[in-house]
Amino acid sequence: MRIALDTILFPVSMSLFANNRKRLCDKLKAKKVPENSIVLLQGGQQTQQDSTDRDITFRQESYFQWCFGVTEPDCFGTIEVASGKAVLFIPKLPKEYQVWMGEIYPPSHFQAKYAVDDVKFVQDVISQISEELKRINAGVLLTLNGLNTDSGHTTREAAFDGISSFTVNNELLHPVISECRVIKTEQELQVMRYVNRVSSDAHKELMRRIRPGWMEYQAESLFKHHVYTHGGCRHVAYTCIGATGDHCAILHYGHAGAPNDRLIADGDMCLFDMGGEYYCYASDITCSYPVNGKFTDDQKAIYNAVLKSNRAVQKALKPGVSWVDMHLLADRVQLEELVKIGILHGDVDEMMAVRLGAVFMPHGLGHFMGHDVHDVGGYPVDGPERRTEPGLRSLRTARTMEEGMVLTIEPGIYFNWPMIEQALNNPEMSRFINADVIQRFRNFGGVRIEDDVAVTSDGMEMLTCVPRDVDEIERLMAEGRANDNPVLRGNLLPIVKA
Repeated sequence: MRIALDTILFPVSMSLFANNRKRLCDKLKAKKVPENSIVLLQGGQQTQQDSTDRDITFRQESYFQWCFGVTEPDCFGTIEVASGKAVLFIPKLPKEYQVWMGEIYPPSHFQAKYAVDDVKFVQDVISQISEELKRINAGVLLTLNGLNTDSGHTTREAAFDGISSFTVNNELLHPVISECRVIKTEQELQVMRYVNRVSSDAHKELMRRIRPGWMEYQAESLFKHHVYTHGGCRHVAYTCIGATGDHCAILHYGHAGAPNDRLIADGDMCLFDMGGEYYCYASDITCSYPVNGKFTDDQKAIYNAVLKSNRAVQKALKPGVSWVDMHLLADRVQLEELVKIGILHGDVDEMMAVRLGAVFMPHGLGHFMGHDVHDVGGYPVDGPERRTEPGLRSLRTARTMEEGMVLTIEPGIYFNWPMIEQALNNPEMSRFINADVIQRFRNFGGVRIEDDVAVTSDGMEMLTCVPRDVDEIERLMAEGRANDNPVLRGNLLPIVKA
């Protein structure tokens, strides 16, 4: 049976990557790099699972993708800074490849596919790079070497046999290309709008279809199915978080030790943090709602507190504001709302001084997003330093906002009981907490509302498009139940737990 798709895949022009290369070269020329400087990048490598012959599904290295848009593994690329000339080095495949893997294409195929100036399709890609660089009289090779301030890992620097015969500078490129990635072009924003729409549609479909009695992994499965089937997203941007009930207080739930494997009970809150990826451009959306489609009074109160925080940041966000100040704004709004609910009492300024907000929102307000879900450039060498206070130290950037930045806004209120107990045992914090009231939320879990936004010249553009108001969510979930179909419920077979 043929499935009719309601989404036309977004065509990504190779001019997007050519424009990225031009921006990079312009920034490097402004740095007055030496004559005949060549950017040298190494793409991602195809790898196998441990000691087996099972390939891990390939995803291109992000800096290489940003420059070239290449989907194949094991490539190198060079860019002449002065002229912008781009050359790809693609390994020549053995004849046996066509038996097991498919057609072997000539260099002209890749030159046309990626709109680069030349393709070197050679048997020994490593030695041929050296020969080509000597042929063009390469001066300084600019290689990528720098710290990712989110992961703590260092980028993989390009290397080949014979590189020692060239002058190499591995300090200049990383800060320049990372800064280029922070500011998105209109072409990049078009791709990010698309992947946000696809991911938003998947979240809405999940709202319609979710039912008590599902397993958490069925929600993850439906999301992945939708973004791939209707959006061409072979990859998701990160491990899906399919948390329900008290698991909603676990910030990065869904990992191998807690793999979205719980039975969802009637009355549970769901916290589904899931985003598709398209051409390595990420989305990152979190929706929180009750699995049965109807908020209780407590669920509505906490949800609306987080929503008010989210919208306060949206209203304040514009070029020139500090992301730290946006986090503090979110903190303040949530503390004020927790006072209204009765969980807290006292002076909010004093709560802010002892960082009580970090008990309920231990993570940062949001992060840059682009070719990586936690994108680069959060803490440049010449930028604001990371704060050390609880909550603020988890911020993935402390920068001042600029037009073209893309970030997530993701405030949350969580009842992570070990953290709550620590606060109850801390006299500086416990004096603000109504211990009897907070017990009512012991197994609540938490709420996060995460949107993706682009900073504009006078504010922000919302990229995410999912229902956010309580009545909108309940209406959409009711529509899904009004059109109920046993085939669509998800429990096609009984769930048997060992």
